[in-house]
Amino acid sequence: MASNSDGFKIVSDNRQARYRYEILETYEAGIELKGTEVKSIREGKANLRDGYALIRNAEAWLLNVHVSPYQTAGEYFNHDPRRTRKLLLHRREISKLIGKVEEKGLTLVPLKMYLKRGLVKVTIGLGKGKKLYDKRESLKKKQEKRDIDRAMKQY
Repeated sequence: MASNSDGFKIVSDNRQARYRYEILETYEAGIELKGTEVKSIREGKANLRDGYALIRNAEAWLLNVHVSPYQTAGEYFNHDPRRTRKLLLHRREISKLIGKVEEKGLTLVPLKMYLKRGLVKVTIGLGKGKKLYDKRESLKKKQEKRDIDRAMKQY
């Protein structure tokens, strides 16, 4: 968990998404949460790995994101860890996303969950699935860049 002085703290990062998808655009969205979910997210107990977003009835929804139950809350007050959560986006952003997701067959993937001035935000990426050879190519480029940086550091 990284934080700095301007009220920005990364709670969860979905690094697997950048490996599986070619991210074309990103959007910042708020999330509609329950009180125990917010407390659990502040402790850093959120996992975006298997999550994705859908647009239904002109509303954006975040599915399959795991937020662990808050430890000190009783069984009655806690939430379902994988419940569907509403994303808070502007109407024009949602209409833009509807067009792109339906036309081109793109996917909405959560990339990062963070606290911004006390509010929980999610960065959603509009992504196109990579083929196996694309994944290999990106790994090869990453390794080559690492080798070049290592050589330059020694030089």
